[in-house]
Amino acid sequence: MATQDQRKAETRSRLIAAAADLFATKGFHAVSAEAVAEAAERTTGALYSHFGGKDGLLLALVDEWLEESAQRINTGVEASADLQGRLRSLWGDAIAPHEEYGDSWLLLEFELWLHAARDAAFAEDLAERYAQRRHELGLPLGAWTGDEGLGRLRHPERTAGLVIALLLGAAMQYRLDPASLSSDDVVAGLRALIEGDAK
Repeated sequence: MATQDQRKAETRSRLIAAAADLFATKGFHAVSAEAVAEAAERTTGALYSHFGGKDGLLLALVDEWLEESAQRINTGVEASADLQGRLRSLWGDAIAPHEEYGDSWLLLEFELWLHAARDAAFAEDLAERYAQRRHELGLPLGAWTGDEGLGRLRHPERTAGLVIALLLGAAMQYRLDPASLSSDDVVAGLRALIEGDAK
């Protein structure tokens, strides 16, 4: 028999998975808390108890997704011996179906941005997470630049923000037309951003 903590963890996991699917396919604003709870076979009360509402659920989804993405990227990076391979790993993660969310992550990314653009309080929460994302990526980017003999990055977090922007924009185009960009194109663009900030 499952413990109370296990039941709570399962409920949380089911609500996040249901939200990921519904928010990506129908849009955050088109989906009610009740619809998420029903899809997860849980009560609306459970959703509010765990997350405080739809905004909290969306942020929990972001946190889980970022953690999963960081683990995948680290695995890919550890298997790469040079900057080229590491950048290819970043791009591969951007376009590969994610274990939990399939290829819906890009739709979720835009749902996040749209909601933040319309809701100042949510925008602050999301901006904090993007700042964390830039910080966490800026550190290895600086190390990779040094490993490659390019010197050091002057603005690691700013460069990380540009890397994220390029990956998102490229992934958006790739999703609609995979022939529009090659991996070599994207990796060259990423390398140019990094070399442009190195000294």
